[in-house]
Amino acid sequence: MIRTFYAVGSLAALSVVLAERTSVDEGELDVVVLPSAAAFTGAPEACVAIAEACNEFAVRVEALMVTDRASTNEPYFAQRLRQADLVVLADGSSLHARMTWRNSPIGEALKEARNLAAIGSVASVLGEVMIDPRGGAPTIGLGLFDGVAFTQPASDDQLVRTRSLVEPTMALVVLGPHGVVAHDERWRVLCADGVVVTRGQQPSELDLGDRY
Repeated sequence: MIRTFYAVGSLAALSVVLAERTSVDEGELDVVVLPSAAAFTGAPEACVAIAEACNEFAVRVEALMVTDRASTNEPYFAQRLRQADLVVLADGSSLHARMTWRNSPIGEALKEARNLAAIGSVASVLGEVMIDPRGGAPTIGLGLFDGVAFTQPASDDQLVRTRSLVEPTMALVVLGPHGVVAHDERWRVLCADGVVVTRGQQPSELDLGDRY
C-alpha cells in the first residue's frame, strides 16, 4: 500500500517532494527512477535529468530501464520498486506508460511502492480514471486511487469537454507545471500554483471524501 502519492506538475517541481521526503525519512533517501513514459523521447536522458534534480538532496538514485512490455517481467525491477524510499515516474507519453505498466508485474509493484511521485502527464495514468491526452476523454487507468482524476493544462474547449465527460462527483485536477498535490491520509495541495480543481464545471477542492 502506497504511503504517499505525489502528483508533480514538472521536473522543476520535484524539489518540493524531495524536500518533504528527506525531512521525514532518516538517512540517505533511496530513489528509484522509472522512465517508461520517456521511451520515445529519451529514457536515459530523462533519468539523468531526474538524477541531477536530486543533487542538492541526500539521496542515491537508481534508474530502472523499463521502456516496453518485455522489460516489465524482470523480477529485480519489481523488487526495487517495492523497496525504494521513493519511486519517481518520468514524464512523457502517458499512453505508452499505461500500455507498458497495465496488467504487468511493474504495474502491480507500483501499487505497493512506499512513496510514489508521478511527473507531468504520468499522474493521470495512476488513477481509476485516466484522461486521454489526445482529446481529453476519460478512459481506464491503473486504479491506484479513485475519486480524483489528473490532467494537464489544455485549451478551454478541451477542458470544458473533459469536465462534461467525467462523473460530476469526481474531482478533476488540472496540474500546471509548478503544482504539487499529495495524498497520504488525505489529499493535500503542496504547491497550488497552476492547480485547478473542479467537479463538473464548478470550482471545487480536494477533501477527505476523495477515496484512495
